[in-house]
Amino acid sequence: MHPRSSIRLAACVILTTCLVCQADEPKVVREPIEWLDVWVPNASATDLPRVLLIGDSITRAYYPEVEAKLKGKAYVARLATSKSVGDPALLAEVSLVLSEYHFDVIHFNNGMHGWGYTEEDYRQHFPEFLATIKSGAKDAKLIWATTTPVRTKDHLDQVSDRTERVKARNQIGREIVEKEKIPVDDLFTLVENHPEYWKKDGVHFEQPGVAAEAAQVAKSVEDVLKKP
Repeated sequence: MHPRSSIRLAACVILTTCLVCQADEPKVVREPIEWLDVWVPNASATDLPRVLLIGDSITRAYYPEVEAKLKGKAYVARLATSKSVGDPALLAEVSLVLSEYHFDVIHFNNGMHGWGYTEEDYRQHFPEFLATIKSGAKDAKLIWATTTPVRTKDHLDQVSDRTERVKARNQIGREIVEKEKIPVDDLFTLVENHPEYWKKDGVHFEQPGVAAEAAQVAKSVEDVLKKP
């Protein structure tokens, strides 16, 4: 083979290899501040069923009231995170917690973070999120919660444009979980027409909103716990 041909062939092999490597690398979108909050009370107790709430700061806000409502019926833990569907770190965080503790019911949501991911990214990676939960907690009963709307900061009578993306993500998630016969806790519809529930940032909720969400989450968990 001519030396120049060998050089061209080697260059093509290197370029092709680089392109394949780049294609295999996961797309990672991160926020200026990332956080993870895991809380597992009564970790060694075995006298009651164990429940895990997976979500974000919305979940973290209603968690205490859900725990209180289920007192004496279940031990409730939380995994609240800023990581989003599409980010491999989300799968790692969920896998870690599920590898350490047994849960009988998992109430999960993810859709408020990761705006650098498209809805097509969300459609592609949501099954990975669900599969990670199912493989880490094979015997758990699952409940999927819709993501709540976003209102315009300081103008809570106006719905933010971001709500359209929330709707799209909710539709994607609903299609996937319904095929798996996983019940849906529709928090979006619960708060949709109650602008008085929101804090001024248009994302988080005042106490009446938190209470409404906690009551519905607790009921959805209790309904599943009652099933044989």
